[in-house]
Amino acid sequence: MERKIIHVDLDAFFAAVEVQDNPKLKGKPVIVGGNSKRGIVTTCSYEARKYGVHSAMPIFMAKQKCPHGIYVPTRHWRYKEVSREVFHIFYSITDLVEPLSIDEAYLDITDVGRDPIELAYYIKKQVKEKTGLTLSVGISYNKFLAKLASDWNKPNGIKVISQDMIPDILKSLPVKKVHGIGSKSGKKLNEIGIFTIEDLLELSEEYLVSILGRMGIDIYNRIRGIDHRSIEIGRESKSFGRETTLKEDTRDKVYMKKILWEFSQDISTSLKTRELYAKTITIKIKEADFTNHTKSRTINHAIHSHKDIYKVAEAILKNIVFEKDIRLIGLSVSNFSEGVVEQLSFL
Repeated sequence: MERKIIHVDLDAFFAAVEVQDNPKLKGKPVIVGGNSKRGIVTTCSYEARKYGVHSAMPIFMAKQKCPHGIYVPTRHWRYKEVSREVFHIFYSITDLVEPLSIDEAYLDITDVGRDPIELAYYIKKQVKEKTGLTLSVGISYNKFLAKLASDWNKPNGIKVISQDMIPDILKSLPVKKVHGIGSKSGKKLNEIGIFTIEDLLELSEEYLVSILGRMGIDIYNRIRGIDHRSIEIGRESKSFGRETTLKEDTRDKVYMKKILWEFSQDISTSLKTRELYAKTITIKIKEADFTNHTKSRTINHAIHSHKDIYKVAEAILKNIVFEKDIRLIGLSVSNFSEGVVEQLSFL
C-alpha cells in the first residue's frame, strides 16, 4: 500500500501568534526577536519578509531593511501554549505524529481511512477555529516530498505531489531544496556547475557518493522520489541548552564563565525534570563577524548536576583561543541516558 504522509507547517508562527494576541498588528511588518540592536530575528510576518527580513538576521540589519517594522520580544511560554493546542488536533487524527519543531510535524495518515486533501482542509479549519492561525500542508507518499510540498504554496497553502509528477516537478528546483543538502554541500555542487535538481539527475550515484559521502546515496534516491524514512513517533530532542547575545563583543572569559554558570543551573534543572543524564557538553560561540564555532567534550560518565556541567564547560572554555571578539555564547548538552546513573568523578 502506498503511504500517505502529511507535512504541516504553521505560517510565520511566532509572528502570527503576536498578531493574533494583538489584532492591531494585523497587516503590519512584525519582527519577533526584540528591539535590541544585538538581537537576532526569531521570525517575522510575511509583510516584513517583503523588505528582505528573515529569521536569524541580526536585528540591526532588519532595522536597516525595515525601519518602520514593529519589533516585539519573544514569548516562548505563549508559543508553547499555542503549539500544544495545535498538536492536540494532530493527535486527535492519528498517533503517528512526528514533531519536527514547535510549529511543524509529519503525520502518517495511511491507515486513517480519509481522503488526504479532505483531511488537510479539516486540519486547517480546526487550527483556524481554535487558534486563529493558518498553516501550510504538503501531501505525498514520503517525508521528503511532503515537506517539499508544504513549502510550495506558502502561506496557507495545500500542495499534493504524486508519483506520476516525479521527477518532472522537481527539475527546476535549486539543489538546496533537497533534504540533506546544506549550505556547504550546496556550495560544493554549485562549484562544479550543479545548480538545479535537473542537473543533479545527470549525476550517477557513485559520483554523488564521491563528492557528498554516504549522504550521496540518499540524495540520489530522493530526487527520484524514493524516501523510505518512517514516522518517528515520540521523537525527543537530541540536545537542549541555552544561548545569549552578549551586551558587548568581548573576549573576557571571566564574564563568560558567569554566564555558563547560570546556563548550567538551568540545564541541570531541565535534565533532572526529565530524569536524564548527559555525557556530551558543547559550547557554541559566535564571533563579531557572525561566524559560528562549537567545541564539545564527551566524558565517560553521564552527569546532570549543575556543578558537574559547569566544570566541563569551564574546561572547554579554558582551551578555546579567541582570535576575534565574541558576540554570542551558548551551552548545550546531549548524548542522553535515562534513569539513575552512578556519577563518578571525571576530573
